[in-house]
Amino acid sequence: MGCGEPCYIRREGNWVKVTVIVAVHNGEFHIGRAIRSMLEQSMAKKDYEILVVNDGSTDNTLRVLNSFGDWIRVVNLDQHVGLPAACNIGLREAHSRFVVRVDADDYVHEDLLKVEYLFLSMNSAYDAVACDYLVVNEREEVGGRVNSNEHPIACGVMFRLDALVKIGLYDEQFLLHEDLDLRIRFLQKHTLKRIELPLYRYRKHAANMTNDQRKVTYYTELLEQKHGELAKCLTIPA
Repeated sequence: MGCGEPCYIRREGNWVKVTVIVAVHNGEFHIGRAIRSMLEQSMAKKDYEILVVNDGSTDNTLRVLNSFGDWIRVVNLDQHVGLPAACNIGLREAHSRFVVRVDADDYVHEDLLKVEYLFLSMNSAYDAVACDYLVVNEREEVGGRVNSNEHPIACGVMFRLDALVKIGLYDEQFLLHEDLDLRIRFLQKHTLKRIELPLYRYRKHAANMTNDQRKVTYYTELLEQKHGELAKCLTIPA
């Protein structure tokens, strides 16, 4: 495109094909990388929006978000409400039929949106599509590839928004494993297809919530109390 810096095309109009939802709390070190990977998608820029829910951040997250100007849409929350509640706010604000979540410390392949959107738009029998993912470290070195059916994660999954609305969105009591609770409820009424392409990058680092074993144990037990045997069929990310 002839410019030294990335050339992003400003989106015109309110309604798009896909909304990317990023909920962030004190994510100043990684949020820029996540957003850049979404702005560099092979899908036409006019066809998707990036909606960031700034969940009461007290670090420099807002300054980073402001640096992207109107290439992203930001919802600023005065108080920290927690990941599932912030995601629900993003879902209610989406200007599209399809939604996909990206965590603030992760990033994605340039074809994520195009591939998943094409699949759902051409396959009305499915209500969601997931891709495999690569586990990376802080230096973005790949540690392995993961089958998203065997170790599902919340992100990199594109949903038909109306299907999520029908099941009640995220259960906000799950401050961890909110994705597994949603997946169990979703699959009881809707269909999900796995695409065998590693289009998502899951970053492992010291601040990952799944490193807190006490939280993992508590919310795993809560999941089993709510869903019984169905909860035992799912596992946390590798």
